[in-house]
Amino acid sequence: MLRRNKLIQARKSREKTLNKAAEDNNISTVYLRKLESGASKPGRDLMIRLEAYYGISMQELFPDIFLPHDDTECIEGMPTGTCN
Repeated sequence: MLRRNKLIQARKSREKTLNKAAEDNNISTVYLRKLESGASKPGRDLMIRLEAYYGISMQELFPDIFLPHDDTECIEGMPTGTCN
């Protein structure tokens, strides 16, 4: 789990509380907290909304999602080192 510091910094630099940022984006405070901590992954539409809301690319806000090895499943029999 990778803490999304850029997402947290974006919210704090705009002086938004978790409650206000969540309300502005029609999500729960708990869900936003999970997004910031890296415990949850947002859907495409929410990433687009947050990108517009903060004026920062989704790749910067959610760098862990755009890593080349971010795969949900490793295929059995793949060469060693290709699955982490």
